[in-house]
Amino acid sequence: MTVVSASLGVLGPLLGKLTSLLAGECARLKGVRREIRSLKAELTSMHAAVHKYTTLQDPDVQVKAWISLVRELAYDIEDVIDKFIHRLGNGGQHQGTFKEFFRKTSRRLKTLGSHRGIANQINNLKIRLKEVKELKTSYKLDDIPSSPLEHSVVDPRLSALFVEEAHLVGIDGPRDNIVNWMLESENSSTKHRKVLSIVGFGGLGKTTLAREVYRKIQGHFHCHALVSVSQKPTVKKIMKDLISQVPCKKDFTEGIDTWDEKKYIEKLRELLHDKRYLIVIDDIWSMSAWDAIKYAFPENDFSSRIIATTRIVDVATSCCLGGNGRMYEMEALSDLHSKGLFFKRIFCSEDYCPDVLKEVSEKILKKCGGLPLAIISISSLLASRPVVKDEWERVKRSIGSALDKNRSLDAMNSILSLSYNDLSPNLRTCLLYLSIYPEDYVIERDILVRRWIAEGFISEERGQSKQEVAENHFYELINKSMVQPVGIGYDGKARACQVHDMMLELIISESVEDNFISLAGHGQTDLANCDGLIQRLSVQQIDPELASILENEDLSHLRSLTVIGSTCIKHLPRLVRFEALRVLDFNDCKGLHDQYDIDGIDKLFQLKYLRFRGTDMLNLPSGIVRLYGLETLDLRDTYITKLPTGIIQHVKLQHLLTARDPESNDNPCGRMKIPMGLEICGIYR
Repeated sequence: MTVVSASLGVLGPLLGKLTSLLAGECARLKGVRREIRSLKAELTSMHAAVHKYTTLQDPDVQVKAWISLVRELAYDIEDVIDKFIHRLGNGGQHQGTFKEFFRKTSRRLKTLGSHRGIANQINNLKIRLKEVKELKTSYKLDDIPSSPLEHSVVDPRLSALFVEEAHLVGIDGPRDNIVNWMLESENSSTKHRKVLSIVGFGGLGKTTLAREVYRKIQGHFHCHALVSVSQKPTVKKIMKDLISQVPCKKDFTEGIDTWDEKKYIEKLRELLHDKRYLIVIDDIWSMSAWDAIKYAFPENDFSSRIIATTRIVDVATSCCLGGNGRMYEMEALSDLHSKGLFFKRIFCSEDYCPDVLKEVSEKILKKCGGLPLAIISISSLLASRPVVKDEWERVKRSIGSALDKNRSLDAMNSILSLSYNDLSPNLRTCLLYLSIYPEDYVIERDILVRRWIAEGFISEERGQSKQEVAENHFYELINKSMVQPVGIGYDGKARACQVHDMMLELIISESVEDNFISLAGHGQTDLANCDGLIQRLSVQQIDPELASILENEDLSHLRSLTVIGSTCIKHLPRLVRFEALRVLDFNDCKGLHDQYDIDGIDKLFQLKYLRFRGTDMLNLPSGIVRLYGLETLDLRDTYITKLPTGIIQHVKLQHLLTARDPESNDNPCGRMKIPMGLEICGIYR
């Protein structure tokens, strides 16, 4: 549920800030500590309520409305708290202990009488909190159960189990490859059990491939069975389904409904121990699910076979442990097979397509990215539409918004949503954040994790630093097949990732709907209909029309601004309007040095991440030395040869990426003394 993830992405960091405030000397100010504690208590209660709704896959519209109110209120509270912290420190760089710092700021507040204003602001926020809390009661949201609602919709994976062979395209090669491996030891003296795991992104055709292999070789086995596993599997149900497909004596299942899990496993082992069996376990979601059922399959010496499908690499690896396993990674359909499947479903021929539709067909197929389910879903939608270029163009433009509105795309939406709903709330927030990037964009790991940290999405946990936690989140998204790894290093780890076009369409649709991300440019501009204040803005193309829209928007709450490859930077609003900005990322923008005024950058007192990579910047504004909260400064691929005096000594600056080799004489750091803990990375242009 995206609206929940977006809200938890705000509430978590906010509660952390309130905790830090309570631990500081500033909380000893008369009236302030009491108000902050009260504020934290109310928000903690709301955080728990919002977290409860993560279990609801299809929440009531009133639940969504209430959570949206909580989210917007949390943003406002965070802004007030940040201004409070800034006012305490007066925006300065502080030496010595925090205790000394807070003692000085306490005297300053008492002298100015500012603490009364802060307490009043907090009190006003408490009034708003009370109103939101009362709305929850009037909506009767507490009556909603904390467990997932049962859905009556058909499992979207079922269609893959019963697809007609004549409708399959591009599956022969992978199927025959696996069949040969499954049967290769039939005439060998080695009769060990083998396990094959098929892993890949949702919609790639794992279930279809497993079913085709199953259909092809089932005659070689004494018994065979196929079962699908849900995200929250019940061992009893899985065992019962398997037993029902294996021939047995009539009285074997007597009293089956009274069996416990141990009894089910024992009975299935009894059925299979002296047989050559073939079992397909489709769509396993966790290693614990596999661990719970694997002991039901005895390791006999009859050349038995097990096929498991999963979207998660760790699960696929776990299934294959033992020396007689193989992991098969699903690949997307080739361009040729993608066209064949697409045209066959619309025009009943793999080779035919009217000339007038060839160009738009290429664009649609690119968006499908070789995903069979996406091709099938969109071709089914187009098959019911007029064969007219304008109509096909309209479908191409609206694929994202149509995912949850058009019945022809229900299966595609459901399959993608299964993967999304399986993520933890923190991972969902991190995934949604990727919607700031355009199609086919290669997202560097180090850039992404630093941005996540700057946004406040990451907290230290179990002895791990924020950097380590963020990197773990990055690799977990790859492990769960939510993003595709790019640039595998010598250590086997990905240096970057890409988002499949169909997954990108889903997270863009969800992020925009829930006001988590706002997009501008390349047909994505819809700021005029934004529900609430703009919080994060990604500009991929800017023109006078967009500039006019932005001019009338309240941008004082904007938390991150990303400008990618814009050629009209002069139309961007002035920086002084972005006072709440944490992340400012100019990437491959031209005209920054002479068409856009960045001198007001010193007003962005909350800025943690600043990137000018690939721009034509010649010099940094002197005001940058007053960005005392800055953690990352990226100047790679610019013309900057000198840093303002003092910037390198900032206490919080952790990553300085320069335009030259750090060992070279013309490095902008020059002969400056490098503080302990500051990472400097120089790249030759």
